Amino acid sequence: MDIQSASSVVLQALTQATSQDTAVLKPAEEQLRQWETQPGFYSVLLSIFNNHLLDVNVRWLAVLYFKNGIDRYWRRVAPHALSEEEKSSLRAGLITNFNEPVNQIATQIAVLIAKVARLDCPRQWPELIPILLESVKVQDSLQQHRALLTFYHVTKTLASKRLATDRRLFQDICTGDQQTALSSLERTLLSLKVLRKLTVHGFIEPHNNMEVMGFLNAVFERLKQFLECCRQVGPDSLCREKLEKTVILYTKVLLDFLEYHPWPFIPLIQHSLEFAVSYVFTEAGEGVVFERFIVQCMNLIKMIVKNDAYKPAKNIEDSKPESLEAHKIKTAFFTHQTLTEIGRRLVSKYFLLTEEELTMWEEDPESFAVEETGGDSWKYSLRPCTEVLFLDIFHNYSQTLTPVLLEMVQNLQGPSNVEDPVQMLMKDAVYNAVGLAAYELFDNVDFDQWFKNQLLGELQVSHNRYKLIRRRVIWLIGQWISVKFKPELRPMLYEVILSLMQDPDLVVRIETATTLKLAVDDFEFRTEQFLPYLESIFGLLFQLLQQVNECDTKMQVLHVISCVIERVSIQIRPYVGCLVQYLPLLWKQSVEHNMLRCAILTTLIHLVQGLGAESKNLYPFLLPVIQLSTDVSQPPHVYLLEDGLELWLVTLENSPAITPELLRIFQNMSALLELSSENVRTCLQIINAYIYLSATDFLQNYAEALCRSFCELLRDITNEGQVNVLKVVEIAIKVSPMLGSHMFQPLLPAVLRGIVEGERYPVVMSMYLGVTGRILLQNSSYFTSLLSQMAVEFNQEADQLLGNMIEMWVDRMDNITQPERRKLSALALLSLLPSDNSVIQDKFCGIINISVEALHDVMTEDPETATFKDCMLMSHFEEPKLTDDEEPPTEQDKRRKLLALEDPVHSVSLQQFAYEKLKAQQMLMGDQGFQALMETVDTEIVRQLQEFLQGM
Repeated sequence: MDIQSASSVVLQALTQATSQDTAVLKPAEEQLRQWETQPGFYSVLLSIFNNHLLDVNVRWLAVLYFKNGIDRYWRRVAPHALSEEEKSSLRAGLITNFNEPVNQIATQIAVLIAKVARLDCPRQWPELIPILLESVKVQDSLQQHRALLTFYHVTKTLASKRLATDRRLFQDICTGDQQTALSSLERTLLSLKVLRKLTVHGFIEPHNNMEVMGFLNAVFERLKQFLECCRQVGPDSLCREKLEKTVILYTKVLLDFLEYHPWPFIPLIQHSLEFAVSYVFTEAGEGVVFERFIVQCMNLIKMIVKNDAYKPAKNIEDSKPESLEAHKIKTAFFTHQTLTEIGRRLVSKYFLLTEEELTMWEEDPESFAVEETGGDSWKYSLRPCTEVLFLDIFHNYSQTLTPVLLEMVQNLQGPSNVEDPVQMLMKDAVYNAVGLAAYELFDNVDFDQWFKNQLLGELQVSHNRYKLIRRRVIWLIGQWISVKFKPELRPMLYEVILSLMQDPDLVVRIETATTLKLAVDDFEFRTEQFLPYLESIFGLLFQLLQQVNECDTKMQVLHVISCVIERVSIQIRPYVGCLVQYLPLLWKQSVEHNMLRCAILTTLIHLVQGLGAESKNLYPFLLPVIQLSTDVSQPPHVYLLEDGLELWLVTLENSPAITPELLRIFQNMSALLELSSENVRTCLQIINAYIYLSATDFLQNYAEALCRSFCELLRDITNEGQVNVLKVVEIAIKVSPMLGSHMFQPLLPAVLRGIVEGERYPVVMSMYLGVTGRILLQNSSYFTSLLSQMAVEFNQEADQLLGNMIEMWVDRMDNITQPERRKLSALALLSLLPSDNSVIQDKFCGIINISVEALHDVMTEDPETATFKDCMLMSHFEEPKLTDDEEPPTEQDKRRKLLALEDPVHSVSLQQFAYEKLKAQQMLMGDQGFQALMETVDTEIVRQLQEFLQGM
């Protein structure tokens, strides 16, 4: 493409491509697409977007086409790759000048230069960095800014490269003219962004580079200067935002360098701690600091305090010199006086609720309650940062800080004066600290006595202003429940919770609900202690769920309700009527709030488990919810699928009988199995549940489609996944031998093939033998036809194939570890007897060996009669006697127990079966022939067999 002649036609096409008329737009886009692979096209684009007289939209589009071309055709190995000659010309043209007047286009040009740099710098483009360094020194402000902008994107891109060779190249680039870069790039915010990347990522051994360490040491003085500028210009100045951003960027340099280079940072530890502590915990910061800067300083202190590289090994002799040096610096800095001052200020200054927070409590209590419990909007705010720093310092220096905190508690004993808001705010802050440090204070606080003698009394102060303390005390109790709280005090706590769930203040009620969740979720929770309060508390929880309006708050309350239902199990049944009626309305209202719907699904899961078979009454609401949540064609499935599958599973497990609607939902399954995601295991459990629930209805309707899905799934699945699929097939054959074998027939040849060829993964081989054992034992005629089919495939006689299979079965018996499956194998192989088939008689020794091994697994000796009995036999089904804390059996558990009564593994005595089969073989062959057959078996095995069969 000749540039001179082509410029006008390309310009015309670009102009048309900016049109709003699709009749004009589409042909132009198609023409441009065809030119993308034409030599010279990108040179034309470069000349167009560098021409500042042309329309901005046209130039913008030219830049975008150029940038897309880099992605597609710049690499030498790409189809239709640009020639090296054209690329060289384009590289030169991109950095001829830095005077783009339009900000958006300048940014895009900087980005596309960085894209080329990522591929070509420095090997094919060694001049890029020197030209950029020279360009940032010019006096023209526009050119300097555009050069800085480009330098920033280039260094950011090069620093992000992860291959060791690429990173070494970047580091080599930066070691060249670093002093020039430092002196040139300290003037603006953009230059600081570049320096941050260079300092952190640009050097292999930054501590050996004088320019890097000089810049880092200068950061503290620069910070002081910029902070002083912030103070002088005042909060309302137009340049305040830029100054604060500059301050934050300087602190990010320190934080990033500490994160990536902890040992080179050691010379900076002392200065960093002095600087951060001075501004955050002394008067030096008064009127100077702002919130984000405080957060950064606290993060700097925290990272130094808890950095593993700065801690000596348990055995000092094993410690690295650098670790010992850092530890020495920290120990010298954190004196008793310094730690005491930090601890007091953290609690008495930074833990205090602010006017803004108190106003939010009054005007928007739900937002306050959610944010106080860890809402996302506070992720980078001061309070959580303060609390994390307090925890880290307290953990590392608890011997010093414990007496300080206990003294603060002692000074606040007794009810606070409601007329003294300062005292109440201080008590709130101190109690917050005691709750956060609960584990560290385990040996120093008798919480049970404090609860009875002090905290209970505070909870009984009903004055409206005292809600601050009521809310903090119930939170405090929640923090200590799992740390140190006697079980016998639980009823007293439930009385308190019952009272506070009726508190006039919404924040107090929400906090009380959260503490209730912690109480019932604790390992020392006892259902019998909670039952007297269950009806009242559950009713109040339901009222709270209705009262709150915000999505996050409803989720929070639903989680508490779910937890209560889960812990009390079937005891919840008399009290859920109102909740069952309300959830459909809440589901409808939450159509735009998928996370709330996830919480509803979780509640339904526990509700179904608590209701058991009675959950069938929820089907009009429940089944459409499952249908929507597990339909991958519906957008909400992205959020709802995991919980929806779990709800589907527990619904089936607790269903007393199949219904047409429940069966119809399975239409969603094929698409789910195609996803091959982490949810496959749950999907297979759902399939098992359908088989247990109604094998005939289910298999007749869905086995064909399911078999196709399994065939696809088995092509690309882990061994564990393969085992889980085979378990489904085995269960289907166990529940319905004829139907299961027939419906999953396409999968079975691979199973026999795996046995004969000696599948090398033991667990998979065990499943192959289990499936085959089921067919052989429970559907022998089908086994015979399957064997004949496989014989044709292997080009062998059926008897020869059977012999090979038995031989491999005997050889790989040790792959089977569960006693039930070992007994199944023995029963299956014994079922081949009596036989006059020479192949079976030839393998008789192996069959007896397996049988004796299985007899050792399942036979127990009765010490009174000195006789053996099969420990796996089950004669009848009994409802288990449960304690209050035990889960009752689901409907599926009952179905499995009833099925086990019909399963040969649990209904046939291996001892009796072996005796009868051997007796029949003896009758078939006669005594002499049978004796000759027995002589093929090892004498010790024969002796053991006779011992097991003694008395029969």
